[in-house]
Amino acid sequence: MLHEASTKHEGELEVSFGYKCNGNIDEIREVSDKFEIQPGLQRISSFSCLSGAALSANATLANTNICNGLIGEEILPTWDSPNSFRKVPSSPTLSRLDILSTSMQSSLSNLSCSPSTPTSEYDSYLSKSMSAPSGSEGFLNVKEVQVAGGAAGEDRVQAVCSEENGWLFCGIYDGFNGRDAADFLAGTLYETIVFYFNLLDWEAKNEASDGLDMDNSHPLDDGSITHERFSPLKNNSKNASDIHSVFENHSYAKAGMTNYPLRHGVLDSLQRALSQAENDFLHMVEQEMEDRPDLVSVGSCVLVVLLHGKDLYTLNLGDSRAVLATLDVRGNGGLKAVQLTESHTVDNELERARLHHDHPDDPTIIVGGKVKGKLKVTRAFGVGYLKSKKFNDALMGILRVPSLISPPYVSTQPALSIHRISKSDCFVIVGSDGLFDFFGNEEAVNLVRSYILSNPTGDPAKFLLEQLLLKAADCAGFSKEELITIPAGRRRKYHDDVTVIVIILGTNQRTTRASTSM
Repeated sequence: MLHEASTKHEGELEVSFGYKCNGNIDEIREVSDKFEIQPGLQRISSFSCLSGAALSANATLANTNICNGLIGEEILPTWDSPNSFRKVPSSPTLSRLDILSTSMQSSLSNLSCSPSTPTSEYDSYLSKSMSAPSGSEGFLNVKEVQVAGGAAGEDRVQAVCSEENGWLFCGIYDGFNGRDAADFLAGTLYETIVFYFNLLDWEAKNEASDGLDMDNSHPLDDGSITHERFSPLKNNSKNASDIHSVFENHSYAKAGMTNYPLRHGVLDSLQRALSQAENDFLHMVEQEMEDRPDLVSVGSCVLVVLLHGKDLYTLNLGDSRAVLATLDVRGNGGLKAVQLTESHTVDNELERARLHHDHPDDPTIIVGGKVKGKLKVTRAFGVGYLKSKKFNDALMGILRVPSLISPPYVSTQPALSIHRISKSDCFVIVGSDGLFDFFGNEEAVNLVRSYILSNPTGDPAKFLLEQLLLKAADCAGFSKEELITIPAGRRRKYHDDVTVIVIILGTNQRTTRASTSM
């Protein structure tokens, strides 16, 4: 049975924000003050509105002193906006990243997923990027963006939007054993992705100037992709025969051409950025673990959703999910749930098989339903003590993993996918695993659908958290009001930190009202 979303306990949500695209103003009714209509924009994006909400259960200290406090004191405050979207200038790509880590230049040429380009070429690009003004070459690099997000327990949520340029970036970072890794991701991953998109564009232009035939390609045109998953990209070659299938000429996108080979380049850039962030984070951990040995056990799941035009990209490590609600053309006209991401846990048979294949000489890979008896997720950011002996040795006594025979045991290879938005697609639910502890994919989709039908200008993300609290309280045998009075830490017994974003989809041909009245 559905319950109406209440507003009595607004303070229980650490994060609650919304955004509504401009679209056709004459056809959009006014909505709550959390959905901001930006004046003077002609919508070219494939979403009409979104809402995000986050609820904490874990007790955690906001003590992100990693990088000498730079993340917590200087960077995160410029990104955090937990209750509304706000407009901020887009900073120069490396203005903060070069401060955070001296490993940026040295590790560029060593990434497993980086092409084998001479270091001098990267140095040339780095020098150009550092000296150039904040500009507009890559499609994520714009003068201003709309940002929202914040922290709830060990979770971090982030949304960055440029409606006029037709893209939306959403990140959910589900931290564990502390929030340092999730905070690091929230403070650096978006800008690292921008950097690699600009590098992608720079490499493509260099290849074009070297005389490669940029028209001799194998593009992924409109008809070739509905939904496609990709293995992690490794050692991409830079031969003239395949360069255009990996990198795109950015001017094609500006011209509105839909059959340019952007997609593989985007996926490659996302993975490079994640690998760079991992390298930088573990570099910082190594520098600071003498004073804070707990940092070697801190980690985070990662879920990135990037909507660019009609292309919906996902990158994930761990057990957060992106679930698409699309019309069930073979059914009774209802919606079906399509999970766009993979679940990287020991409960996944494929993940267990991969672990046993990668560690044939270790009889204690999974102990007590966890990797080396420590962690349920099989892929994650950070968590250095399960990836390297030097980090494991920083721990004392029972905290240390015994018999670390063949690390790494936790992978940082992400699952990647592309989905081409169609008129049948209605919305996407992006959530941390705390949401799916209580709701299956179909149940979550049906809850959002029913709510939108009854409340076309309401807040579906907040509504999902309301429903979760009701269900968690019912399972525990007391009321929702009693549940929310339980302090963080003790409340973890009843539910996890929960973060959710609901993205309402809609093409240029569909009005906002049509896209929410499904």
